[in-house]
Amino acid sequence: MKLGLLFYFISISISICRGIFGSANGWLIDHLDNYYIFSINLAARRQGDVCAAHGDTGVEQMLIMDLKDGGAAALNDIRTGGGEEDILDSRGMADLDVGVGAGTSNMAKKRKIVEEMDEKAHDTSIKVAVARDADLFEQIGKDIYLDLVDHDKVWSLCLEKQMPFTRVKEEVAREFGVPVECQRFWTWAKRQNHTYRPYRPLTRLEETQSVGQLRAVYNKYDNAEAELNLFLESVIGPDLQPIPPPSISEEDILVFFKLYDPVKLQLRYVGSLYVRSSQKPTEIVSKLNEKVGFSPDEEIELYEEIKFERHHELEFDPCVMCARLDIKTSFGCSQIKDGDIICFQKVFEAGDKDKYPNIPSFLEHVYYSQVVHFRSKGKPEEDAFTLELSKLHTYDDVADRVAKRLDMDDPSKIRFSPHNVNLNRPDCDFPIEYPFEGNLVDMLGTSNEGYDILYYEVLDVPLLDLQCQKTLKVAFYHATTAKEEPVIHSISLHEQSTVEDVLNEIKKKVNVSPPDAELRLLLLYRHRIYKVFRLWERIVFIHDTWVLRAEKIPEEEKDLKPGYRRIHVYHFIKEAQQKRGLQQVKNFGEPFFMIIHEDETLAAIKPRIQCKLAVPDDEFSNLRFAYVCDERRQYLQDSDILSRRYERTTYDDWEAPFLGLEHPE
Repeated sequence: MKLGLLFYFISISISICRGIFGSANGWLIDHLDNYYIFSINLAARRQGDVCAAHGDTGVEQMLIMDLKDGGAAALNDIRTGGGEEDILDSRGMADLDVGVGAGTSNMAKKRKIVEEMDEKAHDTSIKVAVARDADLFEQIGKDIYLDLVDHDKVWSLCLEKQMPFTRVKEEVAREFGVPVECQRFWTWAKRQNHTYRPYRPLTRLEETQSVGQLRAVYNKYDNAEAELNLFLESVIGPDLQPIPPPSISEEDILVFFKLYDPVKLQLRYVGSLYVRSSQKPTEIVSKLNEKVGFSPDEEIELYEEIKFERHHELEFDPCVMCARLDIKTSFGCSQIKDGDIICFQKVFEAGDKDKYPNIPSFLEHVYYSQVVHFRSKGKPEEDAFTLELSKLHTYDDVADRVAKRLDMDDPSKIRFSPHNVNLNRPDCDFPIEYPFEGNLVDMLGTSNEGYDILYYEVLDVPLLDLQCQKTLKVAFYHATTAKEEPVIHSISLHEQSTVEDVLNEIKKKVNVSPPDAELRLLLLYRHRIYKVFRLWERIVFIHDTWVLRAEKIPEEEKDLKPGYRRIHVYHFIKEAQQKRGLQQVKNFGEPFFMIIHEDETLAAIKPRIQCKLAVPDDEFSNLRFAYVCDERRQYLQDSDILSRRYERTTYDDWEAPFLGLEHPE
């Protein structure tokens, strides 16, 4: 009765959690349900109940018989997801504190409890994964090439640590139709060379132990936490029915075999054999040939798959070791032991077009193979094509293959940019520098999955020349009206080129009339003309981010007559904040130069300004004109003579006072 009452309260607690958290937090309820079943099993064991041997379902069924006064109904409601409100109402337990913050939205506490439940379940259960020959036939050559099997893709079951190993054998017999007496299980071990192979068969004594005891024994050989990985050895007799495995001695070695076809470039698993330590490979050649359908006297080459390294810091030294076996040396002298892998192939005379004529070259190929998705930098949203490359390829190797794919003659004009996985776009500001000392993995940024995208662009000049080049973004104006929309041009020249060279390139890109018209290059900063470059200045000193403008020099500016002055004209509005007691001005729009004559009034130059701005009378009438020097404004009248304001001509452009056109706020 105490046990039944205990689970009655547990069931009520679970019901309250369902009501509080709802379907949106189903993940929490699933954990609570699992913990509920775990609690039943734990309590049953504490009561001396032997139901644990029957599994979770057996425990529940036996306990339901003891859960009187609504206990069984509560359990049924919990498992079917219904009846929570009825249970709470009939028992009057709606305010029960279940220890997960009932009536509160503090999800941190709830998650903490779930984590504690997971830890308890983790401490009391073990995943048993059973690999079979069928798994090796299925995976090798498709999912994997090196080693034997991916244990995440084989049949498995989860048992409590106290469960006897005989339960595993019963489940295997039920699942695969292999009688218990026809099963032999091998444990796995991780070797010093990082391979993972069958280690030795379980003894009869070990098979009488619990799965928890077996896991503890082999934990020092296998780093797979909370898992017991096994290999099932089963033998099929002449009548295609399972038969008991053969008895083995200390001299017998279980070896796994793979066959490589250098013509089809295919590797597949062909089964396992017991060889004796004193035997030589020549003694099993006919048996191997028979196994794969070769003629008995077919000459074959045998290689031992020794190791491969799993690490991100790829070196140029081979990480795959596959050594040819001396067929005249015994397996024992060649240090062949249980779980080793021998690959074999027909003797093959390689031609010039045969990429991987033998097993070592093929295994290195598949180990270093990397499929890369290439995207044009101009269309970064979609893949242009994919290529299968090697992780050891250099920048030049990758460029060569991309050039062939693009049908280009000069791969040196291809530049790559890495993928920014967070922004899902190229790192435009950080193209891969050339020459590049790393390999493909370094170009991709990492060897993790998902980092398999490279962006490419085709340049006008080779990359080495580009290192000495400078690219400037220059906006061109015809300088007729300020309403004209600029056109941005990219000018790439050697860094020792001059401003005159830049302007000559501009002339090639735009229609300048007359063709021999003189151009000038301006540096703009905060909508003011900061500098007029001299033709002889080197572009190496021009920063890539500067705002540059090229324009035709008006005829009236080429040779200024006595009494004529060139002044700066800027647009501005007044800002609300003040600095040093002065209301600040904020410039905007396109600045320009204006020629004023001696004794010319503001009223006289207004028509030229309006023509330059190309604005209607009503808009132009809203402008106010001011003489601005060092942020100080002096508003002008139509009768003011401007030449008296701009008498000094020794200012640099960046500090020159300007004629300000104040726009309404």
